Amino acid sequence: MPYLFAQNITYQFPNGEVLFSNLTFSMKHARVGVVGQNGAGKSLLGSLLSGDVSPTKGSIQREVPVTIFKQQSSLLLCDTVSVAAFLGEQTIIEAIAHIEAGDVKQHWFDIVNEQWDLPARLAQTLEQLGLPADPTFPCSKLSGGQLAKLQLWHLFEQSCGLLILDEPSNHLDRDAKQWLIEQMDEYDGPILLISHDRALLREVEETWELSPLGLRVYGGNYDHYSEQKKAESEALERKLNTLHKQRRKLADTANKNREKAAQRNAQGTRLRKSGSQPKVLLDSKKDRATAGLASRVKNEQQRDSLLRDKQQALSAEQTMRNELKFTMQAFTLRAQHAIAVIDGELCFGGMRGLSLRICSGDKVHLTGKNGSGKSTLLKTLAGDFTLRSGHLQLSKPVYYLDQHFAVIDRASSMLDNLLLKCAGMGESEARTLLAGIGFRKDEVFRQSQTLSGGEKMKLAMLIVSNQSTQPFLLLDEPDNHLDLNAKCILASALKTYKGGFMLVSHDADFAEDTGVTTCIDLS
Repeated sequence: MPYLFAQNITYQFPNGEVLFSNLTFSMKHARVGVVGQNGAGKSLLGSLLSGDVSPTKGSIQREVPVTIFKQQSSLLLCDTVSVAAFLGEQTIIEAIAHIEAGDVKQHWFDIVNEQWDLPARLAQTLEQLGLPADPTFPCSKLSGGQLAKLQLWHLFEQSCGLLILDEPSNHLDRDAKQWLIEQMDEYDGPILLISHDRALLREVEETWELSPLGLRVYGGNYDHYSEQKKAESEALERKLNTLHKQRRKLADTANKNREKAAQRNAQGTRLRKSGSQPKVLLDSKKDRATAGLASRVKNEQQRDSLLRDKQQALSAEQTMRNELKFTMQAFTLRAQHAIAVIDGELCFGGMRGLSLRICSGDKVHLTGKNGSGKSTLLKTLAGDFTLRSGHLQLSKPVYYLDQHFAVIDRASSMLDNLLLKCAGMGESEARTLLAGIGFRKDEVFRQSQTLSGGEKMKLAMLIVSNQSTQPFLLLDEPDNHLDLNAKCILASALKTYKGGFMLVSHDADFAEDTGVTTCIDLS
């Protein structure tokens, strides 16, 4: 029996836009991955399947309890929520603290009951997870990866039905990602994984692709899906080439037929003038020829129209499959030192004695465990933080792209963001760049605050990489919100980028694809 079954579900926004319609599918395997381009509606589909959101039309039947994981960024903004409070254990922790402080009211003893060892057990668990061992530690002080790991551990401990994991590996370091894979392997219930992480998607038994064409089911994990997509793309290209040849052949045949008809008409005119044949006979031949030509022309037009419609449909499908193109500014690079840190101590992360020297064309992969100071180092190079000790020298402008897209003015349109943030850029160039990431015509006027996480990252990357100052790029997990196709295209653009960059990414496949030449580990 399927874990869940969706029948003809449709979702329509209040403005009338339909995200997807009449999707019918069932989840029969215990491990299923969901992939698709940014904006296709993967997260919304997860919310529909969990019951957090209702479909506009259709029905969803759930045979087991469903719990969904979404990263709660709000916990990073609230100083009053401790780790114990998030785990639902704050009341017992506070009661023990009151008793230890000398308050012996029966009320506190009733709350504690037999759980006197709770603080020690929690501290031990948190230490095993690589988190601060203090249960009263504020969630807002945790790194993005630490908070995600805490949420995931709590979810695996509490759940017994279907888990929907929406981008669970965002911000997780290499070790934490391996921990997540192990947790998924050990979990007894079914898991629906919404992800762009190839390492996680290799663990599933079946892959679903959500696109404007609907929901397509591929048997097997990411590697199988990738092979099938490549085969489909090649088959689509062959079909388009065949249609192009057929239309060209049809046009050649039509031209030859018209030339023959013109020759016959010229011959009839000469015979008419010579008077060698009766006029009635010539008129009869002319009428038959005219009728035959009209019939052939009509048939040719109908066939060409049919071929053209097929070609346009396949071209549209091809565009939907691969329409993105990141265009990064090209310039002549002069070899020079860009960044130097001598015996530096970061203000967060505990890194001391850090020394490095980076040239303007270096492509650096910055690695390390969550909380080791990777983002802190980038923010220090960008001027947001200062070293506690040591020396920092910048010989080239730098441009920082953070995980929260602070570079984007969310009250402005995508077009205005490019025009305002990229000095000297004209509207035509800006429109071309936006078309490359999938936004054309009036879509460029969409307010940036309405964009999905992946769409914001694409816009931010365009802004960062098209600066007239030719800066050294500081990229803090730029791939985190990107779909698989966009990841590959961004990696290719970074690989051919003439300038240098320092990249923080926990996706080993993505980092390798960008062509990094140096690795600096802060662990």
